[in-house]
Amino acid sequence: MAKSNSSPLTDAQREIMEIVWERQEVTVSEVRDALSARRQLARNTVQTMIVRLEDKGWLKHREQGRTFVYSANRPRTVSLGAKVAQMVDRFFAGSPEEMVTALIEYRGLTADEAERIRDMIDEAESSKR
Repeated sequence: MAKSNSSPLTDAQREIMEIVWERQEVTVSEVRDALSARRQLARNTVQTMIVRLEDKGWLKHREQGRTFVYSANRPRTVSLGAKVAQMVDRFFAGSPEEMVTALIEYRGLTADEAERIRDMIDEAESSKR
């Protein structure tokens, strides 16, 4: 399993990326319209955030006339992986085992979930060989 060198997204950046991942391609105006259901943001603010996401490698664009159409340059799993790694470091002193123990003790696992996790561990171990 390859590690990503991506730092976790901020809440505002993640909110924008969720819109992009859901819609596949977006313009600045479309993102602003989607965000306006939750709060009002100036178009320039949204544009600045999108440009920063592109500078950081999260987004890419193509030109359609005079409009930039943005799409994800990284899959959602990269963001989730970085967030989980941050959580393991912050709350579990860098120990994935402690995180899994807390999850199992607090929530528990169904037999199907446990089997899928075993399969993922087996696959991860075999890919390292």
